[in-house]
Amino acid sequence: MQLREDIRNIAIIAHVDHGKTTLVDQLLKYSGTFRENEQVDERMMDSGDIERERGITILAKNTAVKYHDTTINILDTPGHADFGGEVERIMKMVDGVALVVDAYEGTMPQTRFVLKKALEQKLTPIVVLNKIDRPNARPAEVIDEVLDLFIELGADDDQLEFPVVYASALNGTSGLEPDDQKETMDPLFTTILDHIPAPVDTSEEPLQFQITLLDYNDYVGRIGVGRIVRGSIKVGQQVVVMKQDGTQKNFRISKLFGFTGLKRIEIEEAKSGDIVAISGLEDINVGETVCSQEHPEALPWLRIDEPTLQMTFLVNNSPFAGREGKFITSRKIEERLMKQLETDVSLRVDPTDSPDVWTVSGRGELHLSILIENMRREGYELQLSKPKVIIKEVDGVPCEPVERVQVDVPEAYTGAVMESLGARKGEMLDMVNHGNGQVRLEFKVPSRGLLGYSTEFMSQTHGYGILNHTFEAYEPVIKGQVGGRREGVLVALENGKASTYGIMQLEDRGVIFVSPGTEVYAGMIVGEHNRENDLTVNITKEKHLTNVRSATKDQTATIRKTRQMSLEEALQYLNDDEYCEVTPESIRLRKMILNKNEREKAAKRSK
Repeated sequence: MQLREDIRNIAIIAHVDHGKTTLVDQLLKYSGTFRENEQVDERMMDSGDIERERGITILAKNTAVKYHDTTINILDTPGHADFGGEVERIMKMVDGVALVVDAYEGTMPQTRFVLKKALEQKLTPIVVLNKIDRPNARPAEVIDEVLDLFIELGADDDQLEFPVVYASALNGTSGLEPDDQKETMDPLFTTILDHIPAPVDTSEEPLQFQITLLDYNDYVGRIGVGRIVRGSIKVGQQVVVMKQDGTQKNFRISKLFGFTGLKRIEIEEAKSGDIVAISGLEDINVGETVCSQEHPEALPWLRIDEPTLQMTFLVNNSPFAGREGKFITSRKIEERLMKQLETDVSLRVDPTDSPDVWTVSGRGELHLSILIENMRREGYELQLSKPKVIIKEVDGVPCEPVERVQVDVPEAYTGAVMESLGARKGEMLDMVNHGNGQVRLEFKVPSRGLLGYSTEFMSQTHGYGILNHTFEAYEPVIKGQVGGRREGVLVALENGKASTYGIMQLEDRGVIFVSPGTEVYAGMIVGEHNRENDLTVNITKEKHLTNVRSATKDQTATIRKTRQMSLEEALQYLNDDEYCEVTPESIRLRKMILNKNEREKAAKRSK
């Protein structure tokens, strides 16, 4: 069996914010991929605006670095479970993984999620203990935690013998011992070359190439990225693509791309073990196999986790529709959703009886909110319903998604957090007191119990708590109400501008969401009521002026700070009878039925 010693394929996996992308930066810099005078951004692989703003990786991306005579293909994966569809497919393209773990935080829920996927594929692991320079780093304990996690996830004997590299990606240092840090990435590179297996050279056999990622380019159309499993591929070659439904389609490879650093370069030929991108077929999809015409043989289909959450997307029909967005018609919104399906395999878009309404299903709140955020930035206006978990039948029993929740909180707040998660049908699995005032709690909670919980959690822990959760499994539906908002809302009575006087009159009724001067319409939610019922209020009320003067009459009006919601917070806040109106400039909450009398009649009928 001949091996391609000139190449290694590795994925970098980790929990959110443990430093994967920063580590890839250092590998790119240290390998001499850039010219000395080349301007390079931090977190180069996070190319999207939202990725840069939030400091998270959303799309899996690949790069290649040259170390001595070996090409190392590196795939940077998302750490968030909502983008698990990206992680699973990446595992098919690589022979090993570098698991990056924070030297203080240790293993987190999404470390478990991504590692489980890697071990299932029998990949060879390397552990990188990052942020070793943190003052409270605890390398020995974290390595024990990692080993326990490997054993718990069923790693075999070879996988348990993982090598460990200690690093500080931010400082560009690494070493094989925690206290032996030098400004070099050599220890990590040599560990990759020594431990990650080289791909088998099967370039003489018939071609098999599976599409794992999709990209789109206005000039060449769809681009399929994947690894050549066997054989070789050339520009101009006539090949056949094996579709999911069993049909075959002939096409010609019009362009072939390889990767160097952050650039995609045109190449003429590639062979087994190489990660390349091809174009030439318009409707190529993830999981399809490209084969030679003489030996059409499909690879096993890629299994992608099903969506767990769904929302209704509607055309905006509020009184302010069309004021701020460029694209507001059903045709434009549908086109945009269909375009998203071309590259996002974890998303589902289903039409409904109405041409203005679609059911969109995704892997979680973050997955869907990133899509919505991208749409509003592109100029779309739309309305959204409350997110709902997808119930599916397993062996005739209705089951709902359950998540593993890990909470790090100061000791003083553990009681409040345990009580609130218990009320949301959470089951406590573990509790560890680190002895430094911080407590780590682990729970299993139904996904619907977590909808809207993060805001409540931040209030309970005064902003000091850290909440992480990841999809665990489908389990039988728990009966009764789980989670949900308890408070009612303040609803505007009429169209107009919110006045300082009107807001002052309402401050003792609850928390206000709009600032003075904000335009509101009848049926729009302008605040949270401090009781459980909804209250229709006149927020546009002006103060009656008189010609009577007195020394104390005209004092400066001061109002409390209003609550501004981000898109995720607004979606989590919704109730069943409410919509979130999203435009390029505003996020508004509203009642489905705007008219007060009709709303009250509908509420009576539903009782």
